[in-house]
Amino acid sequence: MPPKVVSEELVNLFSNLGLDSAKAKEAAANANLSVQLKDVISEAGVESGCDKAVGIILYTIATKYPQNAIRHRPTLCKYIVKKEVSNINLQACLDYLRRTANEELDEADFVSSCGVGVVITREQVKSAVADYIVKNKDEIVEKRYQFPIGSALTDVKNTLKWANTKDIKEEVDEAILALLGPKTDADKAPAPKVKATPATTATAAAVVEEKPKAKEEIRFPDPSDNIQNTPKLLKDHLSTTGGKIVTRFPPEPNGYLHIGHAKAMHLDFGYAKKNGGKCYLRFDDTNPEKENQEYIDSIIDSVKWLGHEPCEITYSSQYFDQLYDLAIELIKRGFAYVCQQTGAEMKQGRELMTDSPYRNRSVEENLQLFDDMRKGKFEEGKAVLRMKGDMKHPNPCMRDLVAYRIKYHHHPVSGDKWCIYPSYDYTHCLVDSIENITHSLCTLEFEIRRLSYNWLIDVLGLYRPVVWEYARLNLTHTVLSKRKIITLVQQGFVKGWDDPRLSTLNAFRRKGYTPEAINSLCETIGVTRTNNTTIPYELLELCCRQDLDSKATRAMVVLDPIKVVITNYPEGQSEEITVPNIPSNPSMGTHKVDLSRELYIERSDFRMVDSKDYFGLAPNKEILLKYAYNIKCNEVISDANGNVTELRVTYDKDNSNKKVKTIHWVSSAAGQKPTAVEVRLYDHLFKESELGDDWLDHVNPDSLKIIDNAFADKTVLNSKEYDRFQFERTGYFCVDKDTTSDKLVFNRTVSLKENKEKKNLK
Repeated sequence: MPPKVVSEELVNLFSNLGLDSAKAKEAAANANLSVQLKDVISEAGVESGCDKAVGIILYTIATKYPQNAIRHRPTLCKYIVKKEVSNINLQACLDYLRRTANEELDEADFVSSCGVGVVITREQVKSAVADYIVKNKDEIVEKRYQFPIGSALTDVKNTLKWANTKDIKEEVDEAILALLGPKTDADKAPAPKVKATPATTATAAAVVEEKPKAKEEIRFPDPSDNIQNTPKLLKDHLSTTGGKIVTRFPPEPNGYLHIGHAKAMHLDFGYAKKNGGKCYLRFDDTNPEKENQEYIDSIIDSVKWLGHEPCEITYSSQYFDQLYDLAIELIKRGFAYVCQQTGAEMKQGRELMTDSPYRNRSVEENLQLFDDMRKGKFEEGKAVLRMKGDMKHPNPCMRDLVAYRIKYHHHPVSGDKWCIYPSYDYTHCLVDSIENITHSLCTLEFEIRRLSYNWLIDVLGLYRPVVWEYARLNLTHTVLSKRKIITLVQQGFVKGWDDPRLSTLNAFRRKGYTPEAINSLCETIGVTRTNNTTIPYELLELCCRQDLDSKATRAMVVLDPIKVVITNYPEGQSEEITVPNIPSNPSMGTHKVDLSRELYIERSDFRMVDSKDYFGLAPNKEILLKYAYNIKCNEVISDANGNVTELRVTYDKDNSNKKVKTIHWVSSAAGQKPTAVEVRLYDHLFKESELGDDWLDHVNPDSLKIIDNAFADKTVLNSKEYDRFQFERTGYFCVDKDTTSDKLVFNRTVSLKENKEKKNLK
């Protein structure tokens, strides 16, 4: 096939928006996108060009704008060009216009509801943070750095809905530091927890006292209150379920699960468990081209890892026979027909609300053609079965959606039995009904499909579940789209789906996050229908620190070592120092570390010139080797370039009660070298907290730093994959799968506190 000719005129037009050459050519080559983008440019009146920030938002509109609300798009474009709509309130605008697509636009209400034209200055943020600090001063002073930073971010964001999250975070950090001063050793004590109480939301019951509570409490209808069903349908349903809650977690096995799926699982499994019901793990496996057993196995493993127990693992494919029979019934009732338009023709017809020329075929002809499809008498793409909805309906999901298409691909479950496969829009609702699901819970982007979901079930006379949509989990500094994650993997920005910088559950697991930490985040944010909330990554890190604090055995690891020789320590001798596994919990036991004449400390813990605000070692200064002895630096040895290579110190064996600062260290038995380990320091994959269409431009080049010759004490010896430690004064770390018999490899899970350098990434 010859390469597609791209219009230079379109490329130039799209470049005027600020798109780079590659993006402009890609848009020009996409028939549908180019039409949408030309219309948006015309509606915005920016044919001759515009500011890049405006252009990027207009490009986003062309790709994401709800088609059922096209008549309101010029109004949105007007405000975008005036720079009164930004990435902060764009999603709110899209949601509003989608909800009101069938109504005359109340422009004043639109402007008020979506923050159009609202500019929140840094001074306003500073003032709101100051008010929050004053209001909560007593609690902050009492809890100090155990005070939940997440609650501050959430409350201030609720006060200033249209403020930049980055500004809020920086002002909260500065205000708390100004109030409390730097952290003390006492601030490192674990935060108290309270006994779990019955939850009133659809989430699990465990509630951590110091975390912000969900702002919106949800109660779903009782199964017996579902008035959408006939008395007989409801009676049969209740007879099958016994009136108990039945939910399902329905992933498509075309990739690995990400942290957004963790929230869905927390709701689907948690709500059923809380109410004494059951939850299926159901694979929506209707697209054999993209699905395989590897993804199925990974999803089952991730569900189990997060602690969820499905009542049964099912597959949409196990109902293919029933679904086929229902398709026959749909044709007989006059609600389905075989269409032989091309994909482009069907798409255009749905956009223009025009009927397919094959729409009025007889029932007999449709039955014969559908049977021919099943028998493989058509090539792929030459015929589909479409549901006969309403081509004039303002909701595009009612405009004759595809029910079955031809695919000559091996299916990972059903094998080669079928060459026709049902679509998601046809399958999902029917399998919900077949499995007697009481509550079909899904994210808000599926809300537009609710009408067609109910329509199909009703025209077939089947039991109809309750459908309820909720806001998905969005997280700063990362992407959750499978398409974007695949791009990152394929273009080499990361090393596979489990690279610890990604948002997949495999990645978080490899990085060292615990299922309890991830479930704690889901519990903290709760369940809401507000669709413009992005959770700060720092809140997830907080959940992780609080969980690992009471679990991770302490170890001492020096990342950038300087050799130290204790000159008055007996040569050829060594001793074992007893160290608590978890200092705050003596019941967790102890372990031993070696101390001999030679040891190593962090290079940052030595300075040639001392100062009042410096707590490390310096010439003629005394400090404490943690868990061991006081040492005093007497001599500094440097190389020809002036780099310090060795410190010579004396130690106080009696370890007098002098109040001196403490540093960590690593030594080994006499005559041996400390254990060398590789340490991988991970940071945010993206420099910005919120990403737009130029998201790849914001990849952080410093998201991974590898230290290949750190020194560790013997605590870490014989550890295995996923073992977790707190490296004293450094952070929490996990053994990576790349560990070999020759060298241990550790991933940094999270620092002990937010890294100062991260402030430059927000």
